[in-house]
Amino acid sequence: MNEYFQIFISLGSNSADAENMLDFARQALARLPNMHLEAVSPVYSTAPQDYADQPWFLNQVVELAADAQWRPCSLVDALLEVEAKLGRVRSTDPALRFGPRTIDIDLLLFGEETSTDEHCLVPHPRLTQRAFALVPLLDLAPSTVIDGISAATWLSRLRYVKDGQRISQ
Repeated sequence: MNEYFQIFISLGSNSADAENMLDFARQALARLPNMHLEAVSPVYSTAPQDYADQPWFLNQVVELAADAQWRPCSLVDALLEVEAKLGRVRSTDPALRFGPRTIDIDLLLFGEETSTDEHCLVPHPRLTQRAFALVPLLDLAPSTVIDGISAATWLSRLRYVKDGQRISQ
């Protein structure tokens, strides 16, 4: 019997075509070899973080099941390829690191594994600081534990407002 990993990926876009970009990203993830799209959170409209002078984002979290051929770094490489195919261009200007983007695909959690490799940090290093990632993650997996603390506890420590499908922080 094959071993499978439960993986959570965050999707985000603040392009004019954000809904379609999330859909294209979900389709691309489902086409990765030995990967199955298990669940999709609701889509949230979220305030930008770290670089406020830009449109709000649409964000969601998807749950994938991947077989043991996948490792955190190989998955990050595949996610970067998907981003590039969907038109993501990473700015070389550090001030724009969190600026507007056609698509953002981040590995949040890879089963119970952790990685300290700078290329593929797992859990995602800002997961516990971002309501736009924790809220949809909890929609899919309410018992998730991150670094020994429940995701719900991490979320309760943040200052944010959730109003229906809108999250500001």
